[in-house]
Amino acid sequence: MDLIPPYDPAQHGLLPLLARQGRTADWFTTDNGNPFSEPNIARWSAHTTAKNIPFIYQRAVSERPEISQWITALADQARKVQAERGAPVPSVVRGPSLLLLGPTGVGKTYEAHAAIRELAVTGVVARWTVTTAADLYAKLRVRHGVDTEAEFAKFVNATVLLLDDIGAAKVSEFTEDINFRLINHRYENQLPTLLTSNVAPKELAGRLGDRVASRLNEMCQRVVITGPDRRRGQAA
Repeated sequence: MDLIPPYDPAQHGLLPLLARQGRTADWFTTDNGNPFSEPNIARWSAHTTAKNIPFIYQRAVSERPEISQWITALADQARKVQAERGAPVPSVVRGPSLLLLGPTGVGKTYEAHAAIRELAVTGVVARWTVTTAADLYAKLRVRHGVDTEAEFAKFVNATVLLLDDIGAAKVSEFTEDINFRLINHRYENQLPTLLTSNVAPKELAGRLGDRVASRLNEMCQRVVITGPDRRRGQAA
């Protein structure tokens, strides 16, 4: 892991995220020459994840305590595994999952990207794969010259996966099969997954199927987000 040059946490909107984790700007900017120190990991992670976060979420900060609790659980589990294995850095490998539910526009995707940013500053390594359900299905449709199983493996085996807007696509045998294979594998292997959906809790089984809904109920903590459509407010 490379040493990261000075990275101003205030300039990148990281101060409230650090505060949530009981960290300070001085801690974040500490450079003791050790590439495996938690501050260097935090700077590396913040710098790396920022490249993969859409512009409108670049300064996202979660408003939900459940998300910070989930982040803390993942970081604690990573440090536990590091101690057991004698690994040089704490890395997210296994852990709980989270399901954000709510109608369109209430900020589920914002909260999801805020979670990516907050996990980055904990000082543990988390290698995210990010996609929307619609993009996932598009990548996995059979087409000439593409190994769709190899494509699928990138998502099903992702260390930490953000799957945005599951349940929004029109239900078909194809989407049901993809949903089940993906969720079942991640459920069985306790791979941390952050999902968002605008499907009402009582309608999950109807939209995703009983098998998927049952696994989501067991593997995920649910967070129901309510409120007005933020996009309409911003447009006004």
